Amino acid sequence: MGESSSSYIHLVQHLIEECIIFNMSREECMDALSKYANIMPVITSTVWKELEKENKEFFEAYTKKKEEREREREISQRIQKMLLDSSVKDTDDDDDRDC
Repeated sequence: MGESSSSYIHLVQHLIEECIIFNMSREECMDALSKYANIMPVITSTVWKELEKENKEFFEAYTKKKEEREREREISQRIQKMLLDSSVKDTDDDDDRDC
């Protein structure tokens, strides 16, 4: 049983590494592995936490970079909304002038 549980843990670790390549959070990874690989979220979470302990610096940098990407995405969305609102306002102003 030890060999099969060890290989199962290695499989989960490999799948977590794939999730990291796709910049997924632990929660996103747990959801994905549960849905697509039938791996219980508690297993994914446990293996992820062990990886964090063994690779503390990597995960600190990974988390920081992920937070930066999220902030950039939010700023980009705000800018796009402002531009859209501005173009809608300009269109409304043009319609008012036509009347």
